[in-house]
Amino acid sequence: MSDLIAASRTLGRVLDEAGSESRQVRDAVRDFVEKVTFATADEIVAMLREVLAEDWMALPPWARNLAYRLACLQRPDDAELLREAAADLLCFGPDWDEQAEELKRRAAELE
Repeated sequence: MSDLIAASRTLGRVLDEAGSESRQVRDAVRDFVEKVTFATADEIVAMLREVLAEDWMALPPWARNLAYRLACLQRPDDAELLREAAADLLCFGPDWDEQAEELKRRAAELE
């Protein structure tokens, strides 16, 4: 199991179990952000697919958005990844619908 997958699982578990102001939450958030920031697109996509397959709500929307954003920045010409990121954005309300539509448009242009 990669460090990123472990950090993702810890983040999800700690957020479920601890109060939002706890030191455990701060540590888990910091560890996740550090790991995802320096992960490759392949590592990020593998983490998202594995962790979300186990529990679709394992990661909060901000963590998913950050992970997909970093992966898409590393692979801007990957239409499949752009569509996957767009679909995930659409799952969490209208706040990110414009960004999701832009990702879908870019994916269509690539094909």
